[in-house]
Amino acid sequence: MSSYCAHAREHPLHQPFHDREHGFPVRGEAALFERLILEISQAGLNWDLVLKKRESLRRAYDGYDVDRVAAYGEADQARLLADPGVIRNRLKIRAAVHNAGVLRDLRGSHGGFAGWLDAHHPLPKADWVRLFRKTFTFTGGEITGEFLMGTGYLPGAHDPGCPAGERAAALAPPWTTAPAGFYSAA
Repeated sequence: MSSYCAHAREHPLHQPFHDREHGFPVRGEAALFERLILEISQAGLNWDLVLKKRESLRRAYDGYDVDRVAAYGEADQARLLADPGVIRNRLKIRAAVHNAGVLRDLRGSHGGFAGWLDAHHPLPKADWVRLFRKTFTFTGGEITGEFLMGTGYLPGAHDPGCPAGERAAALAPPWTTAPAGFYSAA
């Protein structure tokens, strides 16, 4: 099986994402929420589809404004289920709304999503998965791992020697601040 680095090379959708976003540190609430929704949306589907629908998803979810999405009622959820620009899955849509409410609540306890992630970092992937399952909806092992790797909280987003990975690492994503050998021992 080829790596994402190899798969993304010269691909019109994947290469820009790989080269500028995948594995790079993410801090903003809307940006983190977007990445969580994208990973949830991808479950059982392929990443091509999610990247093709990315702009439509952004519009449909009000620019990933946590407060607005947390306030979505049945009419908003029905609107999303009827929108061909999004992944029309009732469970995924409900998870987005529920998780927006969780993120809003994390502001009071941790200053926001990034603060919550930082408060628990570093953790081995298995511990992150347990924490995400306890905190959010529709966040199993694959979704959690890809979200954390893609936002810089877990290593492994890029092959060794990948120029994009080297640029991402130069920005000191959280995984680079873990004690030496932490992830190899986990």
